[in-house]
Amino acid sequence: MNENKISVGLDIGTTKIVAMSGVKNEYGKTQILGQGKSISLGVHRGVVNNITQTIQSIQQAIQEAEQSSGEKITSVTVGIAGQHIRSLQHSDYITRSNSELVIDEADIERLINQVHKLVMLPGEEIIHVLPQEFKVDGQGEIKEPVGMYGGRLEANFHVVVGQVSSIRNIGRCIKSAGLDLEGITLEPLASANAVLSSEEKEAGVALIDIGGGTTDLAIFRDGIIRHTAVVPFGGNVITEDIKEGCSIIEKQAELLKIKFGSAWPGENKDNEIVSIPGLRGRDPKEITLKNLSKIIHARVVEIIEQVYVEIKNYGHEEQKKKLIAGIVLTGGGSQLKHLKQLVEYITGMDTRVGYPNEHLAGDSDKEITSPLFATSVGLVMDGLQRIDKQNQEDNPEQTSIDNTDLDIENKEDEIKKPPKPKIPKKSFLDDLTDRLKDFLDNAE
Repeated sequence: MNENKISVGLDIGTTKIVAMSGVKNEYGKTQILGQGKSISLGVHRGVVNNITQTIQSIQQAIQEAEQSSGEKITSVTVGIAGQHIRSLQHSDYITRSNSELVIDEADIERLINQVHKLVMLPGEEIIHVLPQEFKVDGQGEIKEPVGMYGGRLEANFHVVVGQVSSIRNIGRCIKSAGLDLEGITLEPLASANAVLSSEEKEAGVALIDIGGGTTDLAIFRDGIIRHTAVVPFGGNVITEDIKEGCSIIEKQAELLKIKFGSAWPGENKDNEIVSIPGLRGRDPKEITLKNLSKIIHARVVEIIEQVYVEIKNYGHEEQKKKLIAGIVLTGGGSQLKHLKQLVEYITGMDTRVGYPNEHLAGDSDKEITSPLFATSVGLVMDGLQRIDKQNQEDNPEQTSIDNTDLDIENKEDEIKKPPKPKIPKKSFLDDLTDRLKDFLDNAE
């Protein structure tokens, strides 16, 4: 662990790989020191499909980040996403042997461990187990059961599942790029930490992160994550459609989308035309902006409708589960013109574009506060939080208030220290990180 407590987030995306380093300033805000970005060649829909290319892209991004911050990078917090992620609801209970004693962390730990024994499909592994609410002896809607009396402890869980092989491949890339794995986080959770305010999480909000290869969804209500999903479409399929529909090359299609693209066809007049240089000695192509936005519109509607199905699956239409704060769009795809209006039109929910400036220091660079970097900023914050937790474990008398939802700390350090009477809540992501480290060490 670095003495000066720098945290590095590594966002391995389908279109770009971003490494970002940051520290906490004296006001408790995140100060970004440096960032590096490289084109991602070995990733398809959030899943690594070419290890060598991914390692090169990671090294390039890390080098850039080192140059811009002047600090050597040795370990990273990495995000997991991709089309293999799914989530399910599950409820479980334990019967306590002695109901004369109050419920403590160990009971909750036992209950969570029990959920971990759920039988998954072959090759799948549980990544996150997030308790929603507890019941003690049938009394429901309990947020924090510690300290209560009761014989039967019951809880509803939000369980996030992913493919072991995909997670191991990411670990392999990081290790081969000469880096240590500090921790693993689910990308929708990282983005949510970076762009959502605690009031929004309380009121009920759906975060839609439109990336290059996938669109991630995270739903919060009463400050707790309620639902996560990954839709295997993103900005790349829009580019692909423009390429096919206009018979042009991908680079031109991407530029067209960024410069002239709009999700709302009615905006463009029939006579607005863009001329695109032809390939080597061929005539230039003329494309009407109306056609362009029709192509974009068709695909964006499909993406949003799929995400809206997931929001309905969570139960948004029930009065009790209504998402009062509506939708927050982030990720590179959220910069498409008129997307906010289209999303409001399709879902009937209030929508805003989320910039990751919620927890950043006031003087942050404009480029970093772009929705493109929401996940990277979230991963940096996540690493800083892990550093804070470690400091607390090292100096238990100094307690600081932690206001983020993710419960992540480093397990290896608990093993070295003498056990404390209070059992620290372990996150299963640490468990996963440790198992991944063991697996990689033994696979050499």
